Amino acid sequence: MPHSSVAEPVAPPARPPALTDRGKWLALVVICAAELLVVLDNTVVNVALPSLGVQLHASFGGLQWVVDAYTLTFAGLLLAFGHLGDRFGRRRVMMIGLAGVAVMSVGGALATDLGQVIAARAAMGVFAAAVFPATLAMIINIFTDVKERAVAIAAWTAMAGFAIAIGPTAGGWLLEHFSWHSVFWVNIPVALVILAFTRFLVPESKAAHIGRLDVIGIALSLLSVTTLVWTIIEAPKLGWLSVASLAGFVFAVVCFAVFIRWEMRTSSPVLNMSLFRIRRFSLPAVAIMVAYFSMFGFLFMITQYFQGVMELSPLEFGLHSLPFAVSIAIGAPLATLIAQRIGTTAVIVFGLVVMSIGMYIAGQVKVETPYVGPVLISMVLMGLGLAIVQGPATESIMSSVALDEAGAGSAVNDTTREAGGTLGVAVLGSVVASVYTTKIGPRIDAIPDFLMTPNEKSFARESVIAVLEMVERPTNPAFAQQKADLIYAMKSASLEGFQLASYVTVSASLFVAVAVALFLPWKPANESVLLAWKVDDKP
Repeated sequence: MPHSSVAEPVAPPARPPALTDRGKWLALVVICAAELLVVLDNTVVNVALPSLGVQLHASFGGLQWVVDAYTLTFAGLLLAFGHLGDRFGRRRVMMIGLAGVAVMSVGGALATDLGQVIAARAAMGVFAAAVFPATLAMIINIFTDVKERAVAIAAWTAMAGFAIAIGPTAGGWLLEHFSWHSVFWVNIPVALVILAFTRFLVPESKAAHIGRLDVIGIALSLLSVTTLVWTIIEAPKLGWLSVASLAGFVFAVVCFAVFIRWEMRTSSPVLNMSLFRIRRFSLPAVAIMVAYFSMFGFLFMITQYFQGVMELSPLEFGLHSLPFAVSIAIGAPLATLIAQRIGTTAVIVFGLVVMSIGMYIAGQVKVETPYVGPVLISMVLMGLGLAIVQGPATESIMSSVALDEAGAGSAVNDTTREAGGTLGVAVLGSVVASVYTTKIGPRIDAIPDFLMTPNEKSFARESVIAVLEMVERPTNPAFAQQKADLIYAMKSASLEGFQLASYVTVSASLFVAVAVALFLPWKPANESVLLAWKVDDKP
């Protein structure tokens, strides 16, 4: 589809000062480091979930909120900060975000209960939202050559894989030697170092022509996204058809509708709605959403599996998860470059199919299944599938927007990731929890109180992670066999939940693969943002 559906610019956009080749690649390193910080925080915290759950006696829902509090504010504010970066300067907004992440990490490090941890995570998500859209927007402004931009975007997508690679291992090492507070302390020096390098190595860029600040659009986008994400997170506990859940979904839809109508009528929208008429923009965004739906759900479940079922230490979990992460780090840049030759559509469809196969295999894992075999194969296929999808899809999205709208385009790309990730944790986590509780609840309730306290029962009823605490607790030899049988039943029930969740993921991935194959152009897109400017000038 031609790019003429994008609003025509009045004049060429303001670009960052010309950099030497060395300067451009140094700026890319710093930008990717900022991205690393944001992604790393999620992976490190995932490893710490079992320790948090045991030490703070957190419920399964509480652990979900440790992940989702960050995601909720992050997803809700991405579009707003992307727009503000276009308007006031992407580097400036990113630096504010880096400073905020450092400050709020202190709050997380000093937290003494679950509520404080969740509050710190939510605040960190606010400032992370200022960092993330700016990274990709600055990359497409710095790298104006088509091939160089493809390489830079490939590096940006590969960095997510690198973060996943070092996150569980680094987090595991920290938890082996320190308490869970250390996963917050580590953010502070990293954020400050990146902040300093950003000031001196990354050029400022912003839109050359801006209208009035779209305060109404920003407010509506924030209301709609955060309401939807909150409702999805809480629906498993409140009931998907409860009054509160239905009211949340209706309110989110109404806000979305009003937001779309407002953005189509205002002269300076926070988001150019005509971008969604471009198939190379909208369909890859959907593909990324489903890919991250699968990936975040897979990561949340694999954390439960490695530490609850296999009873690995945090460091062992990190090492065992490396194949998944390395697959992403290797596959992302290769897939982006291959898509330049054979087309984005073929690569995205192939990636979604690979993810589906990986998730299906993961769903067949049993308690006795060895690591080297289905577990390892499923991780490699999931990692490769995600990498194959996200690199080319991101490049397609960003090649569809004008440079003046780079921040907004990047924010859409990032919002789809976070919305998909939140759905993955909420929906797949709910599926697993429902199956697990149904199977295990009656057995836990039948245990006498002198063997398990009410709090211990509540935790065991909601999460297989309770196995870690149960294994450590001394047991009267007379009850040793019953304890072993219960632990095995808990592990089996969690894997039954994983199986059902895997079928949900496989169905979603294959459905989107078919949609992309049918509606996304198969011809390679040679146009870049620069060429799009020329096309827009033609009738």
